[in-house]
Amino acid sequence: MKASELRDKTVEELRDKETDLRKELFNLRFQTATGELENPRRIRVVRKDIARVLTVITEKETEGKNA
Repeated sequence: MKASELRDKTVEELRDKETDLRKELFNLRFQTATGELENPRRIRVVRKDIARVLTVITEKETEGKNA
């Protein structure tokens, strides 16, 4: 997921995306604990996607305050 794709979405859509990603991260961690995880790199990708979403949310919120 690219930041440019995220910037086209509204803050509400971004918050929904963050919730979905956090649920996915929880499930991946659970799979790691039970030894079922096939692709451990996916955890890193999801964590970085969460960070991107939060960064774009912050950008949009500060942009609204400055306007």
